[in-house]
Amino acid sequence: MALNELTAHELKTLLDRGEVSAHEATTAVLERIEATDDTLNAFISVDAEGALSQAAAADRRRAAGEDPGMLGGVPVALKDLLCVAGGHTTCGSRMLENYIAPYDATVVSRLRQAGAVIIGKTNLDEFAMGSSTESSYYGVTRNPHDNSRVAGGSSGGSAAAVAADQTILAIGSDTGGSVRQPAAYCGVVGLKPTYGRVSRYGLTAYASSLDQIGPLTKDVQDAAWTLEAIAGHDRFDSTSIQAQVPAYSQSFNRGIKGMRIGLAREHLPPELDDRIAAVTRQAALSLEHCGAELVDLELPVAGRGEYCLSSFYLIAMGESSANLARYDGVKYGHRAHGATDLQSMYQNTRNQGFGDEVKRRIILGTYVLSAGYYDAYYLKAQQVRTLIRRDFEQAFARCDALLAPVTPGPAFRIGEKTDDPLQMYLTDIYTVAVNLAGIPAISVPCGLSAEGLPISVQLLGPPLQEEKLLQLGHALECSARPC
Repeated sequence: MALNELTAHELKTLLDRGEVSAHEATTAVLERIEATDDTLNAFISVDAEGALSQAAAADRRRAAGEDPGMLGGVPVALKDLLCVAGGHTTCGSRMLENYIAPYDATVVSRLRQAGAVIIGKTNLDEFAMGSSTESSYYGVTRNPHDNSRVAGGSSGGSAAAVAADQTILAIGSDTGGSVRQPAAYCGVVGLKPTYGRVSRYGLTAYASSLDQIGPLTKDVQDAAWTLEAIAGHDRFDSTSIQAQVPAYSQSFNRGIKGMRIGLAREHLPPELDDRIAAVTRQAALSLEHCGAELVDLELPVAGRGEYCLSSFYLIAMGESSANLARYDGVKYGHRAHGATDLQSMYQNTRNQGFGDEVKRRIILGTYVLSAGYYDAYYLKAQQVRTLIRRDFEQAFARCDALLAPVTPGPAFRIGEKTDDPLQMYLTDIYTVAVNLAGIPAISVPCGLSAEGLPISVQLLGPPLQEEKLLQLGHALECSARPC
């Protein structure tokens, strides 16, 4: 097996034994990117020189008998809305195509402390606003399993890079499913931690009360390792939770005997794609076979797409309207030339700098926050959000985790939904409730569609219970083998 095809824990074992070097592993990854990215377009930028320099430093630490870190010498790709000091952070937008970040995001600093080799920045929907990575200023990212289909979004570049073995690990962000959905479409593991478990300092904000950073990996063990490396309180993020980080890398493979897994009937409606429903039910049986107990329950609000999607998009668009107001041509980023007055400079800058989907969300978000409509829309959405959170609290009083589909179908064809925003938004029907409630969830590959496309399920847990989700996710992975 080529070095770029290994999981992080497999590669780390070889590195620690001295059987391979970080330089060799990084070179294998960079060669794979060069050979495949003209087709996939998973990366916006690759820092080959910097990556090889970091790899050499990891090799020197090992040779000197020093601890290289949990991810010492392991190549990692970053979604291009995380700041890396001295490098471009474009957010997939013309607005920031020339922006150079002056500092490292906290997640980046922690990856460096863990010894990871940062190889480059991955493609995404512009400002993370999308479900297919088709709205990027830098072009569409293609699914490695079928190049005619989307990789998902908004972390499509990160998911595709991991699935195509262009990197060992990748980092994305999840505002309404943007780690889990592309992970499902590309057949990799995607973990969305509890809101506040991972610092958002240095993450370009989309919707501040919903955004959370999470790993995309080749298996659940890698997700555990990566989360352990990046989680923890950060004084630079006021929403960061002051809670001890468990040793995820040592506890993910404990048994699941006696755990209660909830199945909500709202998550398996008659109109759901037959193969998605079948894979979800089979995953439930696999967990039961491994010792878990299945519990039937209801999620009258949190399980209903019409409530969750409406609430999510009203809140997310309102917050994005406020967050993106800073891009005005004055402070930093793109600035239109030839304006005759301040008003036209603002207007031309934002018209040129933002794509259609971002403009759509800014306009709708400004509308729902405006006088006369705030109570009817934004405030009402927040009230529904409270009901969604209560639904989950009641459900978790009866079970340890919930099992549900990630998407209503497998990856769709490029261009299939771009002219119908409502159909695009419906691809998030199973993921947005998790962000509204601030709870953790993990997407795990469990089957294939009739066309051979990946299908995943997700496990949802109470706040700060990522450890249980990792244990359950590992049980699903081992369900093809003796548990």
